[in-house]
Amino acid sequence: MAAKSGTDDPRSLAHWRRRFALYLKAERRASAYTMRNYGATLERFDDFLIGHLGRAATLDALAALETRDIRAFLAARRNEGLEPPSIKLELSALKSFFRFLRKWADVDNDAVAMMRGPKAKPRLPRPVGKADADALIEAAQTTRTSTRQQTWEQARDAALITLLYGAGLRISEALSLRRGDAPLEETLRIKGKGAKMRAVPVIDAAREAVEAYLALCPYGADTDDPLFFSARGKPLSPALAQRAMRRLRAALGLPDSATPHALRHAFATHLLAAGGDLRSIQELLGHSSLAATQRYTKIDAAALLNVYDKAHPRA
Repeated sequence: MAAKSGTDDPRSLAHWRRRFALYLKAERRASAYTMRNYGATLERFDDFLIGHLGRAATLDALAALETRDIRAFLAARRNEGLEPPSIKLELSALKSFFRFLRKWADVDNDAVAMMRGPKAKPRLPRPVGKADADALIEAAQTTRTSTRQQTWEQARDAALITLLYGAGLRISEALSLRRGDAPLEETLRIKGKGAKMRAVPVIDAAREAVEAYLALCPYGADTDDPLFFSARGKPLSPALAQRAMRRLRAALGLPDSATPHALRHAFATHLLAAGGDLRSIQELLGHSSLAATQRYTKIDAAALLNVYDKAHPRA
């Protein structure tokens, strides 16, 4: 019997890419961001192997790959302009996929597991300053427009920004909130990465901003409806939230680093500067390891050194 082709061939890379995506969603409970990035990496890898091997990759071909083959793929990505941190993410996706193949497809190949990604200088988080965070919230609230639709959208943007900064949420976490979560109580139960639950205190300003937005929002009444809506009555997407942030930072003359995630960084940095301890901040952010939270101490130290360099007479 002739072998099937494409995604129907149980020995094809395309078939196992699809199974890997189902595994990430059902077993690993991976975020939409991880699934999208891993899927894109494996699609590029599949396309690369067709040219590199001269045929569509099968499980046998994957088992026979050598380190030089993987390096050739990463070199091709580097030639496309990818920076070392992104190259490391590509390799991480391949390692995860080959671990999956080892367990579920009996593909035993150590070439990927043995590889090390390029060394990259650690990048510190780039938080929004306290004054800039306040300015973003105020700008979202006070911009003058001519229609009611734009008015409720402004209230939505102000509520979202206040919540990101006031509770240290990831944009995906804020956009996953439902109408039934309002009115917001003193703490929110947030499902973070890996379906890990955590309790996050909600400041009065965030509760008030959400209530002001809901008083104007023309959509959503059921408890299962999203909390944040787009202009067309659909769930607000991360892309639209990013667009609103770009508009506000342009109006204020803020740098491109002023993103929704930078508000989460600001939440952690400002808590640390105010005397918050690392373990508590780790819990609030939902970090799985303390090392991820410790990056914020380096920001604080860098800020102190900057002040020293500018102000000390002997600096």
